[in-house]
Amino acid sequence: MAKYEVTKSVDVRGEVCHVPDVETKRSLEKMKAGEILEVCIDYAMSMERIPEAVRAKGHEVLEIDEVGNSKWKIYIKVN
Repeated sequence: MAKYEVTKSVDVRGEVCHVPDVETKRSLEKMKAGEILEVCIDYAMSMERIPEAVRAKGHEVLEIDEVGNSKWKIYIKVN
């Protein structure tokens, strides 16, 4: 059973620089309040930048889950 009822998933593993951040932002802009976005990343800087940017926009970071060596899933609730 999944931890969250994910509405949309974005897999940006293998992407660096600002691509994970931009793709996360684009996805959130298309979603409705209450929906949950799952972001799969393997770029450590994005693991820090994405939650900061998401909170600044008023969304809620539910969890940052390390799913492997340098691999994370970030769960974001749209507000």
